[in-house]
Amino acid sequence: MIRMSIRAALATLVILSAAPVHGQGLKVTLLGTGRPDPVIDRFGPATLVEAGNQTLLFDCGRGASQRLWQLKIPLSKVDALFLTHLHSDHTVGIPDLWLTGWLPAPFGRRKAPFQVMGPEGTRAMMSSLKEAYKWDIRVRSNGEGMPASGVQADARDIRQGVVYERDGLKVTAFEVDHGEFLRPAFGYRIDYRGKSVVISGDTRPSKNLIRFASNADVIVHEVAAARPELLEKSPAARRITGIHTSPEDAGKIFDRLKPRLAVYYHIVLLTTDPSISAPTVQELIPRTRTTYSGPLEIGEDLMTILIGDSVDVRRSPPGGH
Repeated sequence: MIRMSIRAALATLVILSAAPVHGQGLKVTLLGTGRPDPVIDRFGPATLVEAGNQTLLFDCGRGASQRLWQLKIPLSKVDALFLTHLHSDHTVGIPDLWLTGWLPAPFGRRKAPFQVMGPEGTRAMMSSLKEAYKWDIRVRSNGEGMPASGVQADARDIRQGVVYERDGLKVTAFEVDHGEFLRPAFGYRIDYRGKSVVISGDTRPSKNLIRFASNADVIVHEVAAARPELLEKSPAARRITGIHTSPEDAGKIFDRLKPRLAVYYHIVLLTTDPSISAPTVQELIPRTRTTYSGPLEIGEDLMTILIGDSVDVRRSPPGGH
């Protein structure tokens, strides 16, 4: 088993009590690091990236709005939402972010159209949501006098390539492999003044991810683990893990790319059989260490990563912000 010395780990990561944006760097906050399970400790997938005066959100899983306001970030401050794919656990928070962010309260007050980008089907989804909530939109627009512009949804179906570029901040979408029936699915690379972070989205090992993540400072990557005895007996478990990335395979990806920091999110600890327990989160590190010895963190909700001259990590104190 490959091991990293404690000294090397401490030299790479600094745990901070506060997390301002340093100089010209990127600030990444894991709003949700979970999976479809309706649990309270890990909300649905959602990753916030702040750079300069811009605030971008990648996926909008369960509880994204609560996490934003827990950090005292108004929902209206999100300049654009980028979707990796349209599975419900990545999109179920959209109506909340969109409509609650429109309300005339400190957590809302959106006046500009809601910007959403994602794979084919994104425009149709937002159009259907507008139809589903037309009563609410009509009443709040006409009876309550809220600005119609703030509830408009500017949604785009995107393809691989640069999808956003403003004031030195560039977002590149790239296709990943989430299985043959889940195409296209995207990962995203965010670059800002020489610093970069890659968000994998849901994927099994992907050569295209390796291509686009080359020389990235930080890689935020999904992970899925199940016990061998479960995989032997459960076709459903094999199907689920077959469209995700195991700790051992993630380690191989990190070892090839050698980021300044690798971080796990969308943490799938799987069981489909009550008689076989799911792996624990503590098992992810030693399993990854069989193939990777570099800097590694298990993501937690509200964990912040500052990417500047150093890569600094802040964990949320117990009980939240």
